[in-house]
Amino acid sequence: MSAIKLAQAEHIIDAIIERGTALDTRPLAVIVVEPGCKVKAFKKEDGASMIRFEMAFGKAYAALALGRSSMLVHRRAEERPIFMRYLIAASDEQLFPEGGGMVIRNDDGEVIGAVGVTGDTEDRDDELAAFGIRAAGLKTDEDCAHMGRRIGLIRTNPPVGRASARKRKLK
Repeated sequence: MSAIKLAQAEHIIDAIIERGTALDTRPLAVIVVEPGCKVKAFKKEDGASMIRFEMAFGKAYAALALGRSSMLVHRRAEERPIFMRYLIAASDEQLFPEGGGMVIRNDDGEVIGAVGVTGDTEDRDDELAAFGIRAAGLKTDEDCAHMGRRIGLIRTNPPVGRASARKRKLK
């Protein structure tokens, strides 16, 4: 298993903060973690509020632990709150299901880390995470979607709920 290099992590973080400045976002905090969710690099802009490290880490943790962007984890939390509550508890409260966390992939689609961005809106944090990954010459899940199942990606989440399961059986 490969891990993201420090220079790549710093490039991601610096690109995100520079882009955030250009977009006039609120002060950001950005973290990049290796597989296993070990911190590789972190920066918090002046003026960013308290617990931004924990929030950025939780978003990266969610992406890495569940193999999907934390925005998708957030959607799953809305669809299946009891299931997500269990996952949060099982992670010792480290998983934070809000947009802004993304898996980082190399050219072969291998997961080499994750990034977590916090400070602005959920959508903006998510947009900045993807921007930073691509600025470093690395790939997001979206960039690797064509690789599909062989790297652990599926095109969409399957329908959720008992009614959906019954509908599938009737087809």
